[in-house]
Amino acid sequence: MRNRLKTLIPPPVYLLSFAALMWLMHRYVPLYYWLDMPWRYAGPALILLAGLSDLWSLSLFLKLHTTPNPMRPGAATHLVTTGLYRYSRNPMYLGMLLMLIGWWIWLGSLTPILLLPVFIYALVKMQIEPEEEALEAHFGDRYRDYKSSVRRWL
Repeated sequence: MRNRLKTLIPPPVYLLSFAALMWLMHRYVPLYYWLDMPWRYAGPALILLAGLSDLWSLSLFLKLHTTPNPMRPGAATHLVTTGLYRYSRNPMYLGMLLMLIGWWIWLGSLTPILLLPVFIYALVKMQIEPEEEALEAHFGDRYRDYKSSVRRWL
């Protein structure tokens, strides 16, 4: 059953679910407020920058006329290795992580950060590793070479 769940949940659902869980932790178990205004405005700024980087990364897929659908990685017709993909194999997932970090900064309490490692683990196991397997099967040595020269996150 676990294999059937891989790539079944769209990554934005993970993002929104973890953002909601972070808010719940902030609301009900804040433990410590570490950041006050106006410093918390750095959070929305980071969210905006991460969103723009995600849009740029998405545009690279559209430019090559290949699918950006993370639920069907084997349907890709081109391997995207330009733009932010020169530095990270998963810049859109990195953008999602940065959005959650921005959300944590905006919330201003310490406890929501505890969910970030869980988010990373869930995304790696349920999305990134299955995508890598599909891309390796589809693009072969070309993807393996890319994988060996570009890191998963940064």
